[in-house]
Amino acid sequence: MKSNAFRIKRGPVLQTEITVPGDKSISHRAIMLAALSNGVCKITNFLEGEDCLSTAAAFRQLGVTIEQTEPGTMIVHGTHGIFTAPAAAIDCGNSGTTMRLMSGILAAQPFTSRLTGDASLRSRPMRRVIEPLTQMGAKIRAEGAGDTPPLIIEGGPLKAITYHTPVASAQVKSAILLAGLYAEGVTTVVEPAPSRNHTERMLEYFLVKLDCDRAKPVAGKECRISLGGRQQIESRDFSVPGDISSAAFWLVAAAAQPGSRLLIKNVGLNPTRTGIIDVLVRMGAQVREVVEVVAQGEPCGVIEIKGGRLHGTVIEGDEIPNVIDEIPIIAIAGALAEGETIIRNAKELRVKETDRIAAIASNLRLMGVEVEEFEDGMKITGGQKLKGAKLPSYGDHRIAMAFTIAGLHASGETIIEDTACVQTSYPGFESTLADIFKRNSMRQKRTPVISSLDSRRRRGKPAQK
Repeated sequence: MKSNAFRIKRGPVLQTEITVPGDKSISHRAIMLAALSNGVCKITNFLEGEDCLSTAAAFRQLGVTIEQTEPGTMIVHGTHGIFTAPAAAIDCGNSGTTMRLMSGILAAQPFTSRLTGDASLRSRPMRRVIEPLTQMGAKIRAEGAGDTPPLIIEGGPLKAITYHTPVASAQVKSAILLAGLYAEGVTTVVEPAPSRNHTERMLEYFLVKLDCDRAKPVAGKECRISLGGRQQIESRDFSVPGDISSAAFWLVAAAAQPGSRLLIKNVGLNPTRTGIIDVLVRMGAQVREVVEVVAQGEPCGVIEIKGGRLHGTVIEGDEIPNVIDEIPIIAIAGALAEGETIIRNAKELRVKETDRIAAIASNLRLMGVEVEEFEDGMKITGGQKLKGAKLPSYGDHRIAMAFTIAGLHASGETIIEDTACVQTSYPGFESTLADIFKRNSMRQKRTPVISSLDSRRRRGKPAQK
């Protein structure tokens, strides 16, 4: 980063097109599945954020050769799922994904591992992965109070189970499925609601046989995924699509600004990740999305959004698992919309990189927004003009970026402190912001040249001619 703080003033009307970095969730899994494979895999458009680099470093400690041949390209030499004991504790950094998913893999290895991380990660409870993995025969002990890391994992033989997750969680599901690759018999995960399904799609791409519903998940319907043990992951090259969670910040920046028009190219459009679009459409946004290709199991394409007046909505229930990472920026959209936006059933936000519910509520109040905080969410009364303020990031990348977007819509100057955390998921965020300002300044009031989309998938009001 150029500095450890962002200084933001009211931004221009967005009239541009951009791309976003590789998907964080998919980049983690690409390294993991490539390491488990039986040969050499080339991963392109890999997200070189700190979280994903923690996953790569962890597998290097386990004896996997991983070469970076050029920016965003990783060559992973798979080891047939057999690893060597690490010489020291594995540092997962700030990445809960690294720790939880690796727990499933390490539970089956014939050695003892210790997983640790930074202060934030060491404060996050791990009971939700410890419990099912223990049922499979793993020996896992949390050294911290309340089942928090570091984790001591004594690997060994595993047995297949059927596990009903108490809440929909892609990380818990993925940890169990990865452990199930080593188990005797068929491992089944039953979720009360659909969570993001990158692990299932990618396992199938790497030629692992699964039994699961391949249609778009239905809200309120249980999701069941089964996997037979002792399957070999085949080595295959993989290209990571752009991250819709990163795109979400720019989508909200444009949606809340009348006259804006933004096109985002090469972005992942997995139906379990496009909840942010559903929310913005309910709020009155004009959105068009087109899936251009389904490559390696992941749909990818373009999103076009036009700015206008937003109105409040309710986000709750089965919708929450698939917008959980976007709640900070959705809260900003709520502050910029007319009326009330209510977020419920999102208690998981209390144990993310920070207590995101408290952090969002506190920072919005500093910007002059009325917020009522609940144990599992909040009510935001929008429609008032935001005022610039000096805001902490709480060391949380999504809080830092969300309130940067808020600053673009606020009077005066907004200062976001401690923004180095943005490197965990979006290393190019600051440069993209600067580039947007530069391009819009050069255009001045000229009509922007933006690629047009067909109407294969259009949401919200039709575009005005």
